[in-house]
Amino acid sequence: MAERRSPVDEAAEKFGLPVLHPGNLKGEAAAATFREHEADVAVVVAYGLLLPKAILDAPKHGCLNLHASLLPRWRGAAPISRSILAGDAESGIMVMQMDEGLDTGPVALAERVTIGPDMTAGELHDKLAKLGADLIVSALAALERGALEFKPQAAQGVTYAKKIEKGETRIDWSKPWKEVHDHISGLSPFPGAWFQIGDARVKVLRSTHGEGSGAPGTVLDGRLTVACKAGAVRLLEVQRAGAKAMSAEEFLRGTPVKAGTKLN
Repeated sequence: MAERRSPVDEAAEKFGLPVLHPGNLKGEAAAATFREHEADVAVVVAYGLLLPKAILDAPKHGCLNLHASLLPRWRGAAPISRSILAGDAESGIMVMQMDEGLDTGPVALAERVTIGPDMTAGELHDKLAKLGADLIVSALAALERGALEFKPQAAQGVTYAKKIEKGETRIDWSKPWKEVHDHISGLSPFPGAWFQIGDARVKVLRSTHGEGSGAPGTVLDGRLTVACKAGAVRLLEVQRAGAKAMSAEEFLRGTPVKAGTKLN
């Protein structure tokens, strides 16, 4: 599969700015190339790896990172998904001074966001992305004025947002409805929580609180309301493997699912 260029790459080309694609930033050659920019500051977003000390120390004012959580909660790879999976009431975006630890540096600016009851990880991502763009511009302006102040993260409340693994994507109907709902929302749209019906695997992209109760995994009505250990969830948007996303109503027109059907 061919590599897909990022919007940043495409925008840089329009302005005649060179774009480098190093496999990693380890080693003296990478550090030397980085130092040649003689940058006042570096902005790091969604890099996914720890930066070597030589890179962190190269810019005059170090490296600033946009991190999508309210640090020190959810340090690590998947803060947006983990916050929803955990049922958090709010999230946020922070400008942090990077150090050699995993999201352990001091924080300068933050924006908080309420996580709505049916908000998906994709929706939270998009909201934080817009806020983050404005926040990093504000941070750079404050840095230029000498007014960007950093505070150490709290020692209490540290949690880690480990990467989402394939083994945790299958829906477990034996959990309470809220946990099932948060699982669906936290993994939507990618990688997606899923269930099995017959030989078909179906990804669930959106759900809400449903009415009724029954044996976990049992369809309760003609609207794809599914019983959980306590309560029920109603599936609103689903996607068969290899097909487009569709509403539950569209899905049921092509795949009738009667009340009493057991989902696995």
